[in-house]
Amino acid sequence: MITVKNAESYLKNKIGEDTNDIKKIWETFKVFCKETVEGEEDKEILFQCGVYDSTGEELFHFDFVRQFTVYEEDEYSHMEQLHCEFLFKPTDELRKLEVAEWSMDYDDIDDFLNHIENLQEFKTPLSLKLIKSKIYQEEV
Repeated sequence: MITVKNAESYLKNKIGEDTNDIKKIWETFKVFCKETVEGEEDKEILFQCGVYDSTGEELFHFDFVRQFTVYEEDEYSHMEQLHCEFLFKPTDELRKLEVAEWSMDYDDIDDFLNHIENLQEFKTPLSLKLIKSKIYQEEV
């Protein structure tokens, strides 16, 4: 069974070594979004992108996120986010793109995932040269 603690390693194992293939990672992430994680009450999925300076350098961040709410003995403890993040040089075309879309606005996860795939903010970076990718989980 997938738990919050092993979610990152589970997803990395599913993706394999090629972490620069955004389309492959997206397809794997979509399947992972539908899988049950122990203790998860609601599936919270986020797609976000935009130019940010969080690394000390302005970069275009393209990020798929699954968020987990963690409870200990039925009491809220904290939240964790599992990111599939891709970084690009912030071209003029990318600077125009910025979006944050939460699955909580959709009754059906497939509708949400299809909506994301049809966004220009999703389509544009797929054909551009990637600088770096990383898959990581953090407490928020």
